[in-house]
Amino acid sequence: MTQQNGEKQVLFGGCPHDCPDTCAMLYSVEDGKLTNVRGNPSHPITKGGLCVKLNDFADHHYNPDRVLYPLRRVGPKGSNSFERISWETAIDEIQTRWKAIIENDGAEAIMPVSYLGNEGLVQGLNVGDAFFNRMGATVCERTYCASGSLTAWFLTVGPTNGLDPESFAYSGYIIIWGCNTLSTNLHHWPFVMKARQNGAKLVVIDPYKSRTAKQADWHIAPKPGTDGALAMAMIHTIIKSGLVDQQYVDNYVLGFPELRDHAEHCTPEWAEEITGVPADDITKLAREYGSARNASIRVGVALERTAGGAQAIRAIIAIPALTGAWKDVAGGIYQAPLWEFPVNFPAICRPDWIPEGTRVVNILKLGEALTGESNLDPPIKSIMVYNTNPVTQAMDVDKIIAGLKRDDLFTVVADHFISDTAAYADIILPATMAAEHDDLMFSWGHYYLTINQKAIEPPGEACSNAEIFRRLASAMGYGDPEFRRSDLELVENAIDWSAPEVQGISLERLREEGFAKLNLGPAGSRRPHAEGKFKTPSGKCEILLENVTNFVAPPFRQLYEAMQGGEPIERLPGYTPPFESPFSTPELAKQYPLNMVAPKSHAFLNTNYANEPKKQRMQGDQFVLLNPHDAASRGIGDGHKIEVRNATGAFDGVAKVTEDVPTGVVVATVGYWRSANPKGTVNSVAAARFGGMGHCPTFSDNLVEVFPHDESLLAAE
Repeated sequence: MTQQNGEKQVLFGGCPHDCPDTCAMLYSVEDGKLTNVRGNPSHPITKGGLCVKLNDFADHHYNPDRVLYPLRRVGPKGSNSFERISWETAIDEIQTRWKAIIENDGAEAIMPVSYLGNEGLVQGLNVGDAFFNRMGATVCERTYCASGSLTAWFLTVGPTNGLDPESFAYSGYIIIWGCNTLSTNLHHWPFVMKARQNGAKLVVIDPYKSRTAKQADWHIAPKPGTDGALAMAMIHTIIKSGLVDQQYVDNYVLGFPELRDHAEHCTPEWAEEITGVPADDITKLAREYGSARNASIRVGVALERTAGGAQAIRAIIAIPALTGAWKDVAGGIYQAPLWEFPVNFPAICRPDWIPEGTRVVNILKLGEALTGESNLDPPIKSIMVYNTNPVTQAMDVDKIIAGLKRDDLFTVVADHFISDTAAYADIILPATMAAEHDDLMFSWGHYYLTINQKAIEPPGEACSNAEIFRRLASAMGYGDPEFRRSDLELVENAIDWSAPEVQGISLERLREEGFAKLNLGPAGSRRPHAEGKFKTPSGKCEILLENVTNFVAPPFRQLYEAMQGGEPIERLPGYTPPFESPFSTPELAKQYPLNMVAPKSHAFLNTNYANEPKKQRMQGDQFVLLNPHDAASRGIGDGHKIEVRNATGAFDGVAKVTEDVPTGVVVATVGYWRSANPKGTVNSVAAARFGGMGHCPTFSDNLVEVFPHDESLLAAE
């Protein structure tokens, strides 16, 4: 849609951020300037509203600190000393350096580093894959988020979708497990509220009282990393209470006898010792859920961020299968409903171009790769960073900085700002923002395709991500058709338009309406697994794993095998203790007795907007939530400056003393820029190790100690 009134226009936008809501937006343009960005009131999810991160999105495009021209480093790495250069000079220097590295060390000495700073199918996660696969560069395995939860999902139900989030309006009982909906999935909340108005009970399971937990009818707070024990005790109680839908289990579930035996010892009393949740509460929760109709569970990706998180998710996924909840509208689980989108990933990424035997380096191990600890041969001699800010967002970030300071590492960054990572770049390339390029958005939070139309010309010499890689491909001599397609042509190629899910949907329709829902039926009647139809080898919900690699569809089998990463997988779900906790590592806890929980911030989207004064004021300084008992025992008062430390690193913050966190737990949200904080960031204390499945991160599986700032400084001297 382009509505014109003189020099005024309104075009369709789609939020580019790594958020399940994928809001439909309207761009207002006057005399070539973006004057307003608002939610599209016609969208059934957005309904005209935007979150606090996007409420001044038009102003964001005109931030005076934007990088508008290519830059070359002229000072020490990290000094923020750059000079303006031309695109011709920038591209020439990059191709000269890369060709020399390829000739001397091989293409694997070059590595892309990217994630979901942009979620578009054209400008987002996979935008550079074809280019680097054509080069033969090291493959970057990107598992910042959801890899563990998706592996658990694939293992149990296959590459299929669960609940339509709109179905929650018809729920009779809702559990939100490990998700702070009001901060990270805001537009799902109205459907939860509609269900509550109709009598549904809302239970929130979270280690602390998040914004969402405070709105619940019942908040249950297990100790960090113990959700698997809680889920297994629920399974035990459901079985012992006779709440199993035996007919559904017999027809559509694989492994019930084995699970029943496996859960025999998982009593509520056993779980109470591990989780801290009273046994009576566990029994009540299991019986309430097992007796309810239209019972819905929302599982957040935060659950995966501990050693046993993915195993816990497997156990949670088993619960609605045992009770037959899938038979009801709104019965089952809402996890990441993205698998129905017929995205043309092979054409976007060209995995067939990856030379046989090419090595893979996980982004969570970037610090080890750059400092030489991984003993890579050849070592990484150049990286290109786009759509991510690893100095703030990755694990073991102090080690990443040490690697980025190497004189022999050639670093290219494409970004909107001189981020904490870009500060170490040799060349910075200016990238466009959403209203300045064309794109097509799918979603991991609902079933709508959303078009994003280029509304204004890019400022300065900023280029879309796709255009940046077209220029690099040309310079490197890659003449393949993929690198000659315009952004609009790439939009057309992003979806398999012959798939049944998109029949009746076309780019022409999207340009007229802005969005369109996949052909999956009305939310008020959707029951995706009422008769099984799980996309597993058996066609059943596979609680017991008999063949973990024989998925029906080869593309999904390949994806699963990559996500599994060769890690051993337990045949049944269960409880795996955290890597670090007072009960699993008591000796370590003598030095670092507090569990660190690192959720997302309310006013930042990962590190997006954390450099903008308005959002900084809204979010406040880097805070650390402390229980009054823990604060008092350390001589810390509300508002005191403190240091959080462990063997991996440290960061500074301001104490917020509150009953919102239980004793033994500290909470500090991620996203703050390192350059804006006196010392470090939350991820400075996150050790670079994988969770139990899918090479998932363990951002919330770290023990720390908290010091009053003065005492901390003395201790460090």
